[in-house]
Order: sequence, then structure tokens, then C-alpha cells
Amino acid sequence: MKTPVASLLVAAMFVTSCGTIRESRLNPFNWFGRSQQEETVAVDDAAIRAPSDPRPLVTNIVSLHIDQTPGGAIIRAVGLPPTQGYFGAALVPENDERPVDGVLTYSFRIIPPEDFQLTSTQVSREVVVGQFISDASLQGVRQIRVVAAENARSSRR
Repeated sequence: MKTPVASLLVAAMFVTSCGTIRESRLNPFNWFGRSQQEETVAVDDAAIRAPSDPRPLVTNIVSLHIDQTPGGAIIRAVGLPPTQGYFGAALVPENDERPVDGVLTYSFRIIPPEDFQLTSTQVSREVVVGQFISDASLQGVRQIRVVAAENARSSRR
């Protein structure tokens, strides 16, 4: 009778401690996740239309998620342009996709519509874009940052 009760208590203690590990930084699934920081960015006109990519930056970034996958991670960002009709969105790596001081930076670029478009609701204007990053590219990366025209979002390990 003492053995089943003791093993039940040990099992209960083990299961309750899993919540601590699940939320800790030791768990590799917690290294990247939802964006933790949002910052306001002042971007000049030259940066909005870079010579390497003529597409302008999206106006705002609504959310940023980094999902762990076998062999790397997927950056998923949701941008909010001023009207409907924007297309051709992409996350364009800066600094040849090399981290600077542990920060890997991408700019959220998008093609505007050619004619007048309605503003409508926020949900109807949202644009989702993704980018895969290999484990080799993630070496030395502590933070991933995505920049828009008016704000930037980042996620840390």
C-alpha cells in the first residue's frame, strides 16, 4: 500500500514541475515566439524605397510570430497597409541576412495598388507574410526584428 501511494506522490510532483520547465528559457520551443517588443521607428524616404528593392515598406506590423520547425524557424508577420489592394509582400533581409550584434533584421516590403482602393476594416487589409530561416542562419542570433514604415516588432530568444 505504501509503494503505490509513494509512486503516486512522486508522479504528481513530477507533473506539476513540468509547468515550470514549459515556461522557462531552457525549453527550446520558447526561444522564439510572439513578438515581445514593439517600437516606433522614424524611417526616412530613402529607406522606404531601397535601391535593391523598389517596393515600399508596409505601414504597420500588427503581429510577429516565430515558429520552430525541423531545420530552422519560420517568421510569420502580419502587416497593415493603409488601404486594400496591396500585394506581393515579402520579408527582405538586411545586411545580407547576417546578424548585427545578435540581431537579424528584415524589412516588410509590399507593392501598392495602382488605382484607388477602399480603406474598409483592419481585418480586410491585413497581409500575412512568412520567411524560413535555417538553423545555420540562426547561429549567433539572439533577436529577430521586422521593420515597417511606422513601427518595428522583435522577438528574443
